[in-house]
Amino acid sequence: MTAHISIVRDTSLRASEAWRRLTDWERHGDSVPLTRVTVTTPPPDAAGTVFVARTGVGRCGFDDPMEVVAWQPPRRCRMEKRGRVVTGWAEFEVRALGDGGSRVEWREELRVRGVPRAADRVVAAAGRWVFGRAVDGLLDDARDDALDDTEESASEETSPHGQ
Repeated sequence: MTAHISIVRDTSLRASEAWRRLTDWERHGDSVPLTRVTVTTPPPDAAGTVFVARTGVGRCGFDDPMEVVAWQPPRRCRMEKRGRVVTGWAEFEVRALGDGGSRVEWREELRVRGVPRAADRVVAAAGRWVFGRAVDGLLDDARDDALDDTEESASEETSPHGQ
């Protein structure tokens, strides 16, 4: 079974900022339901970086280990999926637009063990929803502003100088 996924998003973010957000691997889990992402190699990010997306509840779930195999900041990144359940690849490209914003093109090819080929379209549709939601969440300015405000409030509340 192979599902092909393609997502294109235009954003007001500069290409370098879009790249920074898309390569903040741990934040991917914030937009993918029931998923946490952990980087298992030391910084900095580059070809060879490995991270694992753990999807599930409690002991019921699966790991989706990935390795960055192409790293061309701030333009292109490709990951190979090397799990027991999900295999394939994902890649994205970031291009500057004339208005100062950028375009993100995310492509993915997934194979899910045990899922019949007849389900390719359903898996692709689900993948477009999940990965589209993840890209949207990572690129969302309002969401980042809210996170920044929350972090500032928390530091003011815990700081003895925040009075």
